[in-house]
Parts: sequence; C-alpha cells; structure tokens
Amino acid sequence: RSPAAFHTSCCPGFKQAAPGKGLGLVHNHAVKQGLKSCGSHLRSAGNFLLSCKSSRRLKGNSSVPSAPRFRYYQNVCTQSYSYVWWDWPRWEREIDWMALNGINLALAFTGQEAVWQRVYLSLGLNQSEIDEYFTGPGFLAWNRMGNLHTWAGPLPLSWHLKQLCLQYRILERMRSLGMIPVLPAFAGHVPRGVLRAFPRINVTRLGSWSKFDCTYSCAYLLDPGDPMFQVIGTLFLKELIREFGTDHIYNADTFNEMSPLSSDPAYLSGVSAAVFKSMTGADPDALWLMQGWLFQHQPDFWQPAQVRALLGGVPSGRMIVLDLFAESKPVYQRTESFYGQPFIWCMLHNFGGNHGLFGTVESINRGPFDARRFPNSTLVGTGLAPEGIEQNDMVYELMSELGWRQEPLDLRQWVANYAERRYGARNAAAAGAWQLLLRSVYNCSGLCVNHNRSPLVRRPALRMATELWYDKSDVYEAWRLMLGAAAELGPSPTFRYDLVDVTRQAAQQLVSEYYLEIVRAFQSRALPELLTAGGVLLYDLLPELDGLLASDPHFLLGRWLEPARAAATSAKDAELYDLNARNQVTLWGPSGNILDYANKQLGGLVLDYYRVRWSLFVSALVESLSTGTPFHQEQFDQAVFQLERGFVHNGKRYPCQPAGDTLEIARRIFLKYYPRTLQRGRPGAA
Repeated sequence: RSPAAFHTSCCPGFKQAAPGKGLGLVHNHAVKQGLKSCGSHLRSAGNFLLSCKSSRRLKGNSSVPSAPRFRYYQNVCTQSYSYVWWDWPRWEREIDWMALNGINLALAFTGQEAVWQRVYLSLGLNQSEIDEYFTGPGFLAWNRMGNLHTWAGPLPLSWHLKQLCLQYRILERMRSLGMIPVLPAFAGHVPRGVLRAFPRINVTRLGSWSKFDCTYSCAYLLDPGDPMFQVIGTLFLKELIREFGTDHIYNADTFNEMSPLSSDPAYLSGVSAAVFKSMTGADPDALWLMQGWLFQHQPDFWQPAQVRALLGGVPSGRMIVLDLFAESKPVYQRTESFYGQPFIWCMLHNFGGNHGLFGTVESINRGPFDARRFPNSTLVGTGLAPEGIEQNDMVYELMSELGWRQEPLDLRQWVANYAERRYGARNAAAAGAWQLLLRSVYNCSGLCVNHNRSPLVRRPALRMATELWYDKSDVYEAWRLMLGAAAELGPSPTFRYDLVDVTRQAAQQLVSEYYLEIVRAFQSRALPELLTAGGVLLYDLLPELDGLLASDPHFLLGRWLEPARAAATSAKDAELYDLNARNQVTLWGPSGNILDYANKQLGGLVLDYYRVRWSLFVSALVESLSTGTPFHQEQFDQAVFQLERGFVHNGKRYPCQPAGDTLEIARRIFLKYYPRTLQRGRPGAA
C-alpha cells in the first residue's frame, strides 16, 4: 500500500482531506502538531525509499525493482500557477501530503531570485538592470526558464526577503521527512545588463516566446564556450548551496519552448556539457534533473541526432530526464529510453491550473508498467507534473497509488473503493456516478478534443469548437446520481466539493448548448430565439453557476486574489500582486498574449469576467440583426479587450468565505436544467 493507506491503518488521526487539492487524505493531527506523534512512520518509509540516496550516479537497467526509486512531484510551472502566493501553513500542508504519498523528490525553487540578485550585483549589474530582468511573481516560472523578462514586475525587496524565509522552512520540512529537494541551477539565460558589465561577452538573443514580442521575451543566451558561462553558473550554485545546503540534485531547462540557435549536434552537446560543468564546479556530486518537455513540444527539431547530442553532453547516469507528458505523448519510446540516461515517467494532466473534469485513466494505468518493461529501460521513477493543482483529485490519487503497484489496477473496482474512502460511507448512487465519470470524462484516449477549452471560459466568437471526447449524457446522469446521494452524504465536505464540481461540469456543457442555439439563431436571423437563448445564458445559467461556485471555499476568486494582496508589505506592492494574479487567469500578458490559457471557473470570475464578455457578444449579435449590419469579429475583439483589461485593473475585492447552501443551489440548478437534457434525447459522443 501507499504510505497514505499504511498510515490510515496505523494512525487514528487520519481524516478525509479538504477537497479540491488533488490530495485525497490529510493527516489531521500531523498538520496541527508537525507530525510529532507519527513522524517515525513517515521517516521509516522515506528511509526505505531512499536507501540508495547516497548513490548519485544513477544508471537505469532492465532489472527494475518492484518499486522504482523515485516518486517525483511538481512542474516548473506549478510554482506560478498554484504556489506563488502560499504562506508557510499552506506549504506545510502540501509537504505533509507529499510525505504521506511517498513522494521523495520534489522541486524547491522558492527564494532563488534573492540569490540571483546577490550574484548579479556582485558581477557589477545595477539594481535597475536586475529589476528590468525579473518578472512579477505570477510569471516567475517563465522568467526562470528564459521565456519572459520584465512583464508585471519588478520584484520588491520585501518579496525576496519573505521568499528566502519561506524557503528555509520548506527545505527543513522536506529534508526532515526524507525527501530530496531539487534546487535550481544556471541554464545559460542572462539579463541584458550583463552585456554592459561585460562588453566582450559572447551572448546571442533567442527568438520570441509564444505570442510575446521582444519587449518581454527574446532571452539572452550565453554561449556555452564563453568563460563567463562557468563563472556565472558556478558562482550562483555556490551561493545557493551556501544559503540552503544541498541534496545534490539540480534543475535547469535551457530550451523550454524555444528553438536552439543551431541543430548541430556538437553545439547541443556543448550546451548541456557547459550546464553540467557549471553544476559540478560548485558540487562535484551534482545530478541534473531536466524536464523533457522540449523533446515533445518541438519534435521536428529534436530528431534522434539532436536528442542524443543534448543528452550525451552529460556523463551517463548523471542526468535524470522527466518524461513530462508520458501519459499522452511519451518520449522514452522514440529515444530508446533517452539513450541510456535515467528517466521518470510523469503524468502532466493539467495545463494552466484549469478547472474541468478530465483524465486519461487507461493510459495512466498502463503507462508506467509499459515503461518498466521497455527494452533496456532506464526508468527510475514515476511522477506527478501538473502545471496547476487543486483540481481532479481522483486522477492524482490514482497516479500516486500506481507508483506503489507492480501491475495495473482494476479501475472499476478501484474507483468504487475510492468513492467509499472519499466520502467515508458506501453509497450506491455515488458509486454509480463515479463509474459513469470513469468511463467518460476521465477516460480520454487519443486526441482529447477541447480539453479545458469550453466556450464558457473562452473569448466568444461565432466559430467556437464544442465537440467533446466523451458522451456528455454520462455527466448529466452522474449529476443526477450525485444529487440522489446528497441526503446521506451531504455532511461530507468532500462530497459537497464533488457535487459542486460535477454540477459545474454539467453547467459548462449547458453553456455550450446555449451557445450553439445563439449561433444558429443568429445565422438564421431569428431574433426572438437569439434573445431567448442569450437571456437564459446571461440572466440565469451563468449567475446560478457563479452562486454555486461561491458556495464552496475552493471555488472562490477571493481565495486566489486575497493571498496575493496578503503577500505584500505595502499598498503599492499589493496592487502589483493583485494585477499579477488577475492577469494570469485572464489575459496572460499585456495584450491577451496567451488569452484564457490559465482560465479558472471561480465564484466572482464567472459573473464579473466571463458573463460580461458573453453579454457584450450577445448584444453585438442582437444589434447586428436589428440594424442589418454585419458582425465583425475583429471589432468585437477590440471592444471586449477593453472589458477584459478593465477587470484586471478594477481592484474590486472578492470574498474568501463561501456563501449559500451548496446542496440547495445544486438542486435548484438541477431542477431547472436537467429536464432539458432529457428532452434532447441521449446525445452520442462527438
């Protein structure tokens, strides 16, 4: 069993987790008392898992032990999409959950900007050059990978000081529970100010990232052969180790979603050799943990010769590659198990911290075992690598358990046990609902059409995709069954959370149906039908959905915005952090550069952001029919951008405490809208 299951049997302090964490179980008195009463269980499990921790030079082999060595957690992006505003109590809960699920390898990136600032000042850069380089807190993940600079910054001094203090506590907690914290290392990206301080330095500017121009992207990459590469890289890591100590594993990603300057294998091998040399210059026992996302993201560039060259620049066994998206697009298969370098099979699952029921359970159930049986496999672990957490708890429970298994699970039996364990009671209706969800939203295979791209959370247009990878009637039926279980399971906080989530998913589907009615009415010039469908959407369905979300503490916009303000030490900083938090979940950039990528379905956001956009869209269509003038998408986009930007800057405060009766609101929405799903018959999957 997993440590969590083991702990359930040995420790009376276990109780159901706060839902919405992707966490499953929480150790109640451990959270309150620092694991004093049962920490020995955790440390024993950690010591067993890390019995080979002292052997830093990892070599994969075909004789894989029953439990792979590492259970990895986090994505570089998780630092911004989920953790950015966390205080110590929230971090403590997360680390305890990690220990209870046997995670023994995790990123520890907090506070690194303070060390970088110290290094850059020692190299002769001035404060304004450093301020120009760092992004705001909500976008630091992409600053660290060389994708962005400047945007939504600068970082106040108070940010550096508070993050340093937080990192001390994070590392102490992780290490006390037998985990290996992964610290950051130098990947080769430097601030523009380095060019002034060292005029002869050999630096090349990379291309722009995503839809940003060079105002905020186009990183400066130091040539691997330039002597300053080792000076900067080793200086940073020595300073970091002096500050925090080390467990000898470091992360660096030089070409995350950015094309290298050359495809010449000699150049690529030189880059990785330089990065690794800068690590060993500070720590001779260094091991490089690298995200393998680049190989999946740009497969046309990363052909066998290029992949082999980048990996081969590091001695065999001194690099671990995270096969980051292995549940959907595994890389180990086409790279002969990463050409001998050890790798970790990861489930990415979530992009941007979006809400929306989703999973690839069949692939997850088989994938790690297929990887272990792969010829000459170099698998050394399994991992959870979501861009954002606090959604789809079931998928993370499943993946965590699979790390301890020797063969795939019976998923139908597992999900039945999961429902009983989650709610603390066996209930036939709830179990039936989970079986329907398992076979539909959680069983995506192949191309997962429109995953997290519901019209609800996208800027409205006349041509929006609404197809789904599952039979949406399964969600409507699961919704009915969950409400049927409410009389018995209503007191359970995990049940109420799941009822909100399933109702939210059903409402999301209904939004797509009303959207299609609006488009059909517009195209057929049927103004009454357009007004009817638009009226229901704007004045009933979206307000009802917002009220439902506002009834649960885990679906509140205030729970995202207020911690951002609380992290500040001045009114000016509070405004900056508030802008970071709002922009990330909406425009994602100054002009909607990655619009709606990190969309969330939160109480307050649905009403004041998504509904406002839909209102303008419906009004524009009504005006078009009434006046006989064409609807122009570009003009609408320009107009709606002003509303979107207005939300980012309006400064409105949102509650952090829920309001309303979840069961009553969910039942009211069901009685209004479930009959509609029956009248339309049982629609087939797209």
